[in-house]
Amino acid sequence: MARTIQRSPILRSVFAHYSPSVRVGRVALRFRALGAADVRVHSARVESEHRTTAVVQQYLDGLAGESPAEPIVRELLARSVERLRMLCASMLYRDYARLTRPPLNLEPEELLGGLVERLLKAMRETRPPTVRQFFGLANQHIRWELNGLARSLDDRTRDVGIREELVPAPEPSASGLSPNTIRMLDAIESLPAEEREVFELVRVQGMTYVEAAGIIGVTDRTIHRRLSRSLVLLSQRLADLGAQAIDAPAAEERGER
Repeated sequence: MARTIQRSPILRSVFAHYSPSVRVGRVALRFRALGAADVRVHSARVESEHRTTAVVQQYLDGLAGESPAEPIVRELLARSVERLRMLCASMLYRDYARLTRPPLNLEPEELLGGLVERLLKAMRETRPPTVRQFFGLANQHIRWELNGLARSLDDRTRDVGIREELVPAPEPSASGLSPNTIRMLDAIESLPAEEREVFELVRVQGMTYVEAAGIIGVTDRTIHRRLSRSLVLLSQRLADLGAQAIDAPAAEERGER
């Protein structure tokens, strides 16, 4: 049931700009005290994020003009592929970790291939005017792709002709999450739009305040304030589940409980 990336000419042009080794500073950013070398790595990454944001906006502006759209969309995806991969990996490992295990063994690169195909089709009709809306569209299609794979996996599991006692109980949802986890995700979805967006960027996608501020177009202080409000609201709505529910809404899916 393993999937492979279909390398059409368009996909090959997109992946030509992609290198999995660019994930710099991820571990270093987890520590409060950064050494001089780590600070340089962090600064380089922040500068790269700002460059990506500026370049993506230039391509989005180009889509509003009279030039043919497909070449612009192709270049847009090529230049944003690193950040798109980060979004794919984050959502896959946090919310759909069971898809990374047999029989599917889904990898972020495979998910990225499906996302690129989806965005190529979607942007024939949809033209997001801002970086914020572009990555919002990408997030939507990542979740649709993962939900489709989860449903397909569930259907295959139910169709296997083995004894009933050896078949795991049906998953409670298309993504295979428990009722408590679904409740946590519903609580996140019910946050006010600004607070939900910041929570997803910082807590779900793992961005820093500076990176999230660059995408939304606000200051890092505003990011901190909105994140604090989101945490207060979630702590009120999920009080009976404990503090860990806020920090790890998908911990049960990852097998940490």
